[in-house]
Amino acid sequence: MENDSQAVTRAPSIEEQPQYVQHSLQLPSTKDLDLLEPSRTVTPSVRSFDAVPPRSSRWDLRPFHGMVTDVKNRLPYYWSDWKDAWTYRVVPATAMIFFSNILPGIAFSLDLIETTNQYGVTEVLLSSFMAAFIFSVFACQPLVIAGVTGPITVLNKTIYDILKTRSDAPNYLHFIGWVYLWAAVLHWIAAIFNAANFLRYVTRFSCDTFGFYVSWVYLQYGVQVLTRQFTESPSGPEGAYVSIILALVLLTAGHLFVAASQSTFFHRLVRRFFADYGMPISVVACSALAYWGRFNASNPATLPTAGAYNPAGGREWLVRFWELPAKWVGIAFPFGLVLFILFFFDHNVSSLIAQGSEFPLRKPPGFHWDFFWLGITTFIAGLIGVPAPNGLIPQAPMHTQSLVVMGVKSKDDEEIGTSADGEKALGGVREGVEHPIAVVEQRGVLAGLFWFMGTDALRGSGVTAKFLYLIQDDSLVPLHEPLRKVRPSMIWLFLAIELVGFGATMAITQTIVRTHIIPLLPFTQEELAILDRPTASPFTMESVGGSI
Repeated sequence: MENDSQAVTRAPSIEEQPQYVQHSLQLPSTKDLDLLEPSRTVTPSVRSFDAVPPRSSRWDLRPFHGMVTDVKNRLPYYWSDWKDAWTYRVVPATAMIFFSNILPGIAFSLDLIETTNQYGVTEVLLSSFMAAFIFSVFACQPLVIAGVTGPITVLNKTIYDILKTRSDAPNYLHFIGWVYLWAAVLHWIAAIFNAANFLRYVTRFSCDTFGFYVSWVYLQYGVQVLTRQFTESPSGPEGAYVSIILALVLLTAGHLFVAASQSTFFHRLVRRFFADYGMPISVVACSALAYWGRFNASNPATLPTAGAYNPAGGREWLVRFWELPAKWVGIAFPFGLVLFILFFFDHNVSSLIAQGSEFPLRKPPGFHWDFFWLGITTFIAGLIGVPAPNGLIPQAPMHTQSLVVMGVKSKDDEEIGTSADGEKALGGVREGVEHPIAVVEQRGVLAGLFWFMGTDALRGSGVTAKFLYLIQDDSLVPLHEPLRKVRPSMIWLFLAIELVGFGATMAITQTIVRTHIIPLLPFTQEELAILDRPTASPFTMESVGGSI
């Protein structure tokens, strides 16, 4: 890797991506850095994986081996995780996570809050803070953002709907407490016996397909937030129409900032400011717009508020789940198994994407150790009656991207990339201060935020990148584009399989399809190496036994 010399303002191509090394990279001086969004359409050249020795396919069942290895590898970096947090890159990352984590978590929980009367905004915020504190102090992967997701709120609401049909239904929170306890026990067993090694089979196929699905979920949920106001908002259709205007303004403003940050206009520091703070400025401006003139008179709907730090319904914080009748303890196990499967894929894939091969991280991961702690946060959530948190998509990779520093170009046209992967110390503090502010958000602004995050994730999706390549003018495709080495018919075939996986939304099945079915189709090894490669670099995959 050559010494860096001058800054560039274009995205790195495949051939220019950095080669990954296990030692620290030298950070370039601030004056040499220019605004550059890391490439999210394709991952580094296949040759960066050539040096990886083949791994045994045997499952490592030595108890605690993965957890002990994770701690040994990560412990020397623990102090630097805190020390490295004191850098300017943490400021825009904090602003981004402030809006993209807590507010969608509350929105996803609206049905749960309004239907069950067992949860409130306080419970959602406390869950996010609890996860932030535990993962920032005890976990091995501080880049991963955990919080309340849509699937867990859907599962909790489904359980509530099932229980209310029973004449002898138990206390809801007591039953959920046992569901979470069973799930936590399964988390601990999986972590102890190194189940995270399964992640070696999770490639870009699974992550791109799942990420593509999550992006469309965000778009759909933004629509749902708005359409519900026509029937549920006390202000009637007028308030709902104002909310639609606010959502469209935020969506447009957010992408205008993105376009400006990637343009050749303005000074590089101005463009970096647009990239760092465009989304937060759009959210704040649109929230203020809701209180202006006729918009304010229309009384657009807002998120629900509740007494600060008080649980919903006036209950006590401790959930005495051990008082649940014995027959319901066994009934809770299948739900705990479903929750375990959901978190195993969702959280670990979030961790993989947050440490993807496009981010040249310098510190080792710790999938086994962190999954053990996810079991602890799941148990605590059941004990205090809050929704269980887990890794977030697309927030986790967005968080890494907001911290990464890339774009220094050498004399020989080779891209140098470095990543600030500290920020451990500020995680709990950051989310802890969000409680008194988040509850004033307009629902229309929230819908616009969902649309912006969904469309931004679609813009960088590998599925989208393949489709755009296929319809692009061939004369304008760079000569070094790796997809040129793949037959167009094979790109269409691979894209069709990804879309089938997207439609099925069966995350585990997607991984099985990639491992056992796709290799039987008429792809060459070189084509599969370009179309589908390990999600993270060999350095990151070392924690789970290496890549397949």
